[in-house]
Amino acid sequence: MYCPGAPCGECAMCDLGCFGGSGTGPIQVASVMITLLIPSVDAVARELLMATLEELSQEQLKRFRHKLRDAPLDGRSIPWGRLERSDAVDLVDKLIEFYEPVPAVEMTRQVLKRSDIRDVASRLKQQQLQKLGPTSVLLSVSAFKKKYREHVLRQHAKVKERNARSVKINKRFTKLLIAPGTGAVEDELLGPLGEPEPERARRSDTHTFNRLFRGNEEESSQPLTVVLQGPAGIGKTMAAKKILYDWAAGKLYHSQVDFAFFMPCGELLERPGTRSLADLVLDQCPDRAWPVKRILAQPNRLLFILDGADELPTLASSEATPCKDPMEATSGLRVLSGLLSQELLPGARLLVTTRNAATGRLQGRLCSPQCAEIRGFSDKDKKKYFFKFFRDERKAERAYRFVKENETLFALCFVPFVCWIVCTVLQQQLELGRDLSRTSKTTTSVYLLFITSMLKSAGTNGPRVQGELRTLCRLAREGILDHHKAQFSEEDLEKLKLRGSQVQTIFLNKKEIPGVLKTEVTYQFIDQSFQEFLAALSYLLEAERTPGTPAGGVQKLLNSDAELRGHLALTTRFLFGLLNTEGIRDIGNHFGCVVPDHVKKDTLQWVQGQSHPKGPPAGAKKNAELEDIEEAEEEEEEEEEEDLNFGLELLYCLYETQDEDFVRQALSSLPEIVLERVRLTRMDLEVLNYCVQCCPDGQALRLVSCGLVAAKEKKKKKKSLVKRLKGSQSTKKQPPVSLLRPLCETMTTPKCHLSVLILSHCKLPDAVCRDLSEALKVAPALRELGLLQSRLTNTGLRLLCEGLAWPKCQVKTLRIQLPDLQEVVNYLVIVLQQSPVLTTLDLSGCQLPGVIVEPLCAALKHPKCCLKTLSLTSVELSENSLRDLQAVKTSKPDLSIIYSK
Repeated sequence: MYCPGAPCGECAMCDLGCFGGSGTGPIQVASVMITLLIPSVDAVARELLMATLEELSQEQLKRFRHKLRDAPLDGRSIPWGRLERSDAVDLVDKLIEFYEPVPAVEMTRQVLKRSDIRDVASRLKQQQLQKLGPTSVLLSVSAFKKKYREHVLRQHAKVKERNARSVKINKRFTKLLIAPGTGAVEDELLGPLGEPEPERARRSDTHTFNRLFRGNEEESSQPLTVVLQGPAGIGKTMAAKKILYDWAAGKLYHSQVDFAFFMPCGELLERPGTRSLADLVLDQCPDRAWPVKRILAQPNRLLFILDGADELPTLASSEATPCKDPMEATSGLRVLSGLLSQELLPGARLLVTTRNAATGRLQGRLCSPQCAEIRGFSDKDKKKYFFKFFRDERKAERAYRFVKENETLFALCFVPFVCWIVCTVLQQQLELGRDLSRTSKTTTSVYLLFITSMLKSAGTNGPRVQGELRTLCRLAREGILDHHKAQFSEEDLEKLKLRGSQVQTIFLNKKEIPGVLKTEVTYQFIDQSFQEFLAALSYLLEAERTPGTPAGGVQKLLNSDAELRGHLALTTRFLFGLLNTEGIRDIGNHFGCVVPDHVKKDTLQWVQGQSHPKGPPAGAKKNAELEDIEEAEEEEEEEEEEDLNFGLELLYCLYETQDEDFVRQALSSLPEIVLERVRLTRMDLEVLNYCVQCCPDGQALRLVSCGLVAAKEKKKKKKSLVKRLKGSQSTKKQPPVSLLRPLCETMTTPKCHLSVLILSHCKLPDAVCRDLSEALKVAPALRELGLLQSRLTNTGLRLLCEGLAWPKCQVKTLRIQLPDLQEVVNYLVIVLQQSPVLTTLDLSGCQLPGVIVEPLCAALKHPKCCLKTLSLTSVELSENSLRDLQAVKTSKPDLSIIYSK
């Protein structure tokens, strides 16, 4: 039955791998032997067909052929030319070739009935039910569609919460805000200035989900790939499952999608062995006798939901070659790569969920994707979530009021997982009257509070549990570093003596996956972000490093290679959040250990080293082949995308510390904060505001191509008749609040030391200009303002110049590079004549025709003009303009004019 040595290439076993083959053991051979002993479904179907047709007389066979010609299945039938002279053996082959084995049996039975050969049809039905099961009597794909939808509704009617409690998806799901993806920032800049707001964020109802595959109005074709992006815990997986459930209920894509399949990328990547896409599809069907080839035959009628695509390694992986054959048994990575690139089942619709940081890495795999961003709960939906969670209305009202009074904690609840943690903690501690506002200022502090609360409520304490927690943290860390492993076997837990422990019961979810020989049991953390939190916590539980030895795990984490950097972003952020004084003290109390001093020092040292970026190695492209150059360019694009996100991610890390001294020391080595191509959300601005508040003397902030307009929630407003009648008597509308309002208010405080603000290639709505103008009037530390290639209205210019001309304005250097200085010059003249401190004006790179230079020179000659330096580098000037400037120089010899064409 097997080859004792190397594969012989002759026996049947060698096609599947024998003992002599590499990587094959007794268990694998045993499974092969079982497979050989048990007839396949297709073989059983062929035997039934052969036995049935051989039972027919020549007259009955002739009648059967004629009726078969007029028996279409899903609009198709076998051509008469192929049936006319076929005997029983030929007919079996043609039936199986045309309809696939199991549907061919049902087709045969139906044709026998129409041919009035009912006794044979009756016997075939009995054998069919006995050997192939009840689903084999289904005939058309439309019948399978109906059965499959019913199956999905049953399978996904309930979802497991992080504490393993099952709840109905319709009762738990709370609508999220969904907005156009962050990739649209540059497009926003190209739009007319009269449309200052981007498309509003919409609540994730059926209408919004249906719009995902409709594309933009400007595009004639509809997108086949939609990417739902968002940070960890924001609700991407829940939204994806709700889309699948609503499709099965007939609410979504009713005339577009016949079958929808949910593919958890993390599980598929970690699953051992090889499987084809057809196998993965059959795993989700009621049984494996379904006609998978016919289901996959119309890819334009299929929807694949790929959840957690950020788990996929980079394109550089040699194992990521896309699979092109849905029947090929291969790795999960190749199947997913084939779907993402549309090389496998081109024309199928894809709904891909991923974290924001991984979207850039996926661009090389995706085919013309349309992005949408999940932004979490609106304030209204936060309240709805509380009432769905607590069920008891009075408890829900108490909990919601408690959190609403803590502005910081309430703001954090826009993330569904954080909201769930807060509700879980309140459910356990609300009666104790504990004050969460003291400790819950960041996501990290909420997660830490959740751990301690869960342990106290379970009555767990003492050195044993503390030791188990430290071991659990190591397990989380090893998984994160091991290509983001999220599934752990019973053996993994057994090795660490965690199986059956209290921490396993509280913080790990058990999952059973049906296998060939037995059910495989795996464990995973209650949420992926929670695993990353515990991984970060493990670095603070390490033993003290001996003086003089190299830096420990913290430096390895922070200096990880590019492939891991995106996966480790949240772990890094949690690490920073655990470094504040209160966090270190709480860790010492709850884990019974002393946090080593070197952790905080190593982390600070790493931040300070970011001011010296590492360049590519010399000669990296020397003598490279064309393909290598293209690969290098793709990697450079990915790295550039990561670099653009790095500035904001670093600010988030510093914000999590809530340690002003640490932030000030960190920023002292980063004299300029640069954010580029970011559509800033309110949370982004909250983070930026905190870091600016802590910045040292001389700090500069540069915003390049950033979206400064808030995407508002789109909702219908119904006014009562009384309000509409009183509309004309309503009070005057208050001026709109801009996204920059908190930052502008911070700039006016005495402890803010922001000295330079550069706005480059940004669209500046009037509301932003109004708030910035008010800040310019009184900001004590701001010494330089730059407006470079930014878009402003005439009103915005007037507002900014009012602030610059204010007597208490401290701005000494003004850098302007705007498309049209014709409108600017009139306001600029006022600033030059009235500002008591403006000493440097930089107009480098501007177009300065004579009509602009003339009033500018007149303002420079004004007795109250205090300007000392005028920079006109790379400016074309006419002879008349040069004479006017020379006259200014003559009247004011102390004025330095820097000019070059």
